[in-house]
Amino acid sequence: MFCVKPLVVVLATTPGVLCAQTHCADRDAVVDRLEVKYGESFSGGGIRNEKSIYEVWMSEENGTWTILLTRADGKSCIVASGTDWRDGLKVPAGIPG
Repeated sequence: MFCVKPLVVVLATTPGVLCAQTHCADRDAVVDRLEVKYGESFSGGGIRNEKSIYEVWMSEENGTWTILLTRADGKSCIVASGTDWRDGLKVPAGIPG
């Protein structure tokens, strides 16, 4: 497999991340594992292009999070995961940021 996609190039330059370490499976199997083993649920996401989307899954209770790249063929690849998830800081209206 030869990786050329921009995200893969960025990830490949990150220590410890190689193309061969990509974890992909049918989306249903990945989602089942995230829900059952890690207690994660879909938190948000967006369209990458006409062939794939990014999904963020997280567990408020456990603090875990996972970012999936889901392709049009039904395969999902874990591109990042970790612990200690926190929502972005929100500044109330009228208070300088």
